[in-house]
Amino acid sequence: MHGIEKPILFDFPDSFETERMLIRAPREGDGQAMNEALVESIDNLRRWLPMAWTQNIQTVDETEEMIRRWRAAWFIREDLRLGLYRKNDNVYIGGCGLHRIDWNAMRFEIGYWVRASLEGQGYIREAVAGVTAFAFDTLGAQRIELRCDSLNERSIAVAERAGYTLEGRLRSDFLGTDNETMRDTLVFSLLRAEYVEQKQSAETEQR
Repeated sequence: MHGIEKPILFDFPDSFETERMLIRAPREGDGQAMNEALVESIDNLRRWLPMAWTQNIQTVDETEEMIRRWRAAWFIREDLRLGLYRKNDNVYIGGCGLHRIDWNAMRFEIGYWVRASLEGQGYIREAVAGVTAFAFDTLGAQRIELRCDSLNERSIAVAERAGYTLEGRLRSDFLGTDNETMRDTLVFSLLRAEYVEQKQSAETEQR
């Protein structure tokens, strides 16, 4: 697939499902559910995600405002954030999404987080697999990157299980959330040809 000249005119679904989850774009009114998950998970988020919205406990209104900005970014195709909802009870599990988008090269970066009480249950592994498939099969991605702190063993395991290849280490790439220590970033990637090969192998095994 060639690059997208005018992404704002590129139509694609704003939701899809995996085995246990509904994965969808932000919507007005999502702030309450997301805020509850953020408050519950603030210590984990502070440790691994050095962004402004992960460092301090927000009010519900602040989270709702953020959700609406993310929704606007979705509509103009600048950033594709996705909420993860458990299908059997609509519990907000966490977030995933496609960021740092280059529509000319069809390159994306995948990011994710899970609420603290649902860690270790395979939801992020399932979400990354689902969003990866969405990016390649629906959006026509040519390359997806996954970046994480070199000390984040859970994220490293997610990348490896999803079939991403470690390309390298960016040394002293960012200031840690302690505002004192420089941290390394690991860069993983998955190319379209690799994804197609993995998908075909999985389909063959299931026959």
